[in-house]
Amino acid sequence: MIAALSACGDGGGGEEDPDQGTNGVGKLSPAKIEARSRAAVRSTEAVRLSGSVVSKGQTYRLRMRLKQNGGVGEVSSRGGSTFELLRVGKELYLKAGADFWAAQEKGGGKSSKSDAAAAAKLEGKYVKVPPRDPAYRQLSGFTDMRVLLDGLLTLKGKRETGARRQVGGVKTIRVRAGKGNGGVIDVSLKGRPYPLRLERGGGAGTVRLSGWDQNFTLKPPTTDQVVDYGKSITAR
Repeated sequence: MIAALSACGDGGGGEEDPDQGTNGVGKLSPAKIEARSRAAVRSTEAVRLSGSVVSKGQTYRLRMRLKQNGGVGEVSSRGGSTFELLRVGKELYLKAGADFWAAQEKGGGKSSKSDAAAAAKLEGKYVKVPPRDPAYRQLSGFTDMRVLLDGLLTLKGKRETGARRQVGGVKTIRVRAGKGNGGVIDVSLKGRPYPLRLERGGGAGTVRLSGWDQNFTLKPPTTDQVVDYGKSITAR
């Protein structure tokens, strides 16, 4: 009889608390969840970023590791070339294949044998991007953790709490803006409330974020790995 009564008391018809064992942000309003997430991002030392980003009508695929003083990784443009970026402090380096450099040499015109020969010498080498080159600002933006995250995590429209999900095996709470048209972020319910996935408004890309606060070493390439391309790498 006691065992039976105990069993009845344990069941109680109650449901499991979805916030049990979490960081508690799932109980907050969508605006507060977003604010907590942004605060976590501002205090982080490093992050991994992968996914697609649409900028000025061009789609880029990114695989980057970023920290406060620089970043390293790979950028691919749809229908274009793939290249690697490395920034240490203000020093920015680009490494790409011969096809990429041949396109820069010919500047949209017909490639010559001399262009192909010059491009072949640059393949697999790091080229230091001159700070005054028009490409410097755009390319360095891919390696600037603060600038990139501030831009990606911008939501537009009325916020609302969405579904609870899992991203990479981690429980998350979703915050949507403008019914999803203004962007969506999935915020971690474990540990610090970092954003783990985001969908940019207007179909401007989807990005996964991981490795928060996992520091890594950045160092410039050795002298023998670097080629001086001149004052500009922009197609002429």
